[in-house]
Amino acid sequence: MSRTWPIAVIVAVSLAATVVVRGAPQNEAAPSFKSVSSELVVLPVIVSDKNGRFVSDLPQDRFSVFDNGRPQPVSLFTNEDVPVTVGIVMDISGSMGSKLPYVEAATIAFARWSNPDDELFTIAFNDTVHHLLPGEAILAGDIPRLQDALMHLMPEGRTALYDALIAALDRLDAASRARKVLVLISDGGDNVSDASLRDVLARAQQSNAAIYTIGVFDPIDPDRNPNVLKQLARASGGERFLPPSPGPMLQACDRIAHEIRNQYTIAFEPPEHDGTYHKVRVQVRAAPNSPHLTVRTRHGYFAAGSNQGR
Repeated sequence: MSRTWPIAVIVAVSLAATVVVRGAPQNEAAPSFKSVSSELVVLPVIVSDKNGRFVSDLPQDRFSVFDNGRPQPVSLFTNEDVPVTVGIVMDISGSMGSKLPYVEAATIAFARWSNPDDELFTIAFNDTVHHLLPGEAILAGDIPRLQDALMHLMPEGRTALYDALIAALDRLDAASRARKVLVLISDGGDNVSDASLRDVLARAQQSNAAIYTIGVFDPIDPDRNPNVLKQLARASGGERFLPPSPGPMLQACDRIAHEIRNQYTIAFEPPEHDGTYHKVRVQVRAAPNSPHLTVRTRHGYFAAGSNQGR
């Protein structure tokens, strides 16, 4: 079946989200990230079973963290729904055409399905990069302000995807939340950026951010590049989605919001400040009669040099 994005279809966004929210146990405060050192390597860790269902209730002693193959002591561990900073990066170039209303609807739906205390900012891009919510990020629960920011977008111009991602990663550096996420909605093409894909991948490896990508394109779109979307997600521990129509795009946003709220957050202190790339692996110890589990996180990070971060 061919992949189509219908022009005259109205997307009905249900506001009754079915996301599971995990709060702190009674009489126990949710963990605070305010004191987390900027030197710590923060890993978003997703554990799922063979059917793709999230497994979010494992204790810390089931997890092991390896840096370049060597086990590391864990400095921070939580599986609570701790607020994150999320940057939504939207393609508004001419190639988006009639798809833009669905992208806007999906963005609003994603905010509704998120933790209402998440920090949220949006960046749109065509020939240039546009900060739709300049200054401080808003809370995800501030839906009217997000709707106002998206109201007057028009698909036109070329595609500065890589420049937009660099700008979004810069915004995340200044964010107050320890957990950081980017959600990119685009066809994956770029034809005007000053930055290159290599620049973006290197920058993503220096960041704690997980990048989720949603590919929005038709089979005949000349600018589509799903491989770029895959590389961005793999480099950061995120995931790529290629929805064939508006309905599955909403499902992808639901899945991403649900995953963010069901992650483990594990942090450790880098064993060396050597300025090199370190490979990271997280392992979950099997339990008797437990199902097979899949673990996903970022593949590595660049350690600060000996004269940095000290």
